[in-house]
Amino acid sequence: MALVGAGEFLPAMEAVDRALLAATGRSRPRVVILPTASWPDGEQVFARWAAMGEEHFARLGAEVETAAVRDRVAADDPACAQAIGEADLVYLSGGKPDHLARALVGTAAGAAICAAHERGAVVAGSSAGAMILAGRHVLLGRRSAFPVLLRWRDALGLVPGTAVIPHYDSFPEPLSALVALRSPREVVVLGIDGGTVAILHGEGWQVLGSGRVTVWRGRRRERVRAGETFRL
Repeated sequence: MALVGAGEFLPAMEAVDRALLAATGRSRPRVVILPTASWPDGEQVFARWAAMGEEHFARLGAEVETAAVRDRVAADDPACAQAIGEADLVYLSGGKPDHLARALVGTAAGAAICAAHERGAVVAGSSAGAMILAGRHVLLGRRSAFPVLLRWRDALGLVPGTAVIPHYDSFPEPLSALVALRSPREVVVLGIDGGTVAILHGEGWQVLGSGRVTVWRGRRRERVRAGETFRL
């Protein structure tokens, strides 16, 4: 399991992605890319993320294909679920987390991702993808009486009891802290910087990349830097 703050398919993530491929135990792993979260931005953006993912992992020696899950209807396509079911590494790229949740939670593709994880495949998500692999995800809305309205929704739950704030170093921390402090009581919030990944090894998480992971347990904040580990 890998939760990436941002920067998927870029050269800076090459060492991390080589480690994910090695973790599959396959000499030529089969990788399935889901650029689903980018679909609200249009077909051209969706195709660009798919191409970036395919080129990136092919360059690293993998066999790669894109699961063309654009929306909830496509997520129930048996062919897409089968492709995910045959993957050694499933990678959910970034975009709109609310769209990704609507497309995957309760669909055949979402069930196939969870089943892939259960059988031992590597599952990775970046930005919106990381948010939806967690137990809960947050939607930011606006209402007349409140500047920002936080709404917490169920995600795929592969990392239960957690929520992810990606791009953590791109926002003023007081804003991110406000989101973390208003999370449900039982939720541990992981703020993951861009170019940074938290990788699950056994019961512990290792941080790799250029930034750090900020772990919020209620009002208690812990900084975890590259090379360090933490437990949930």
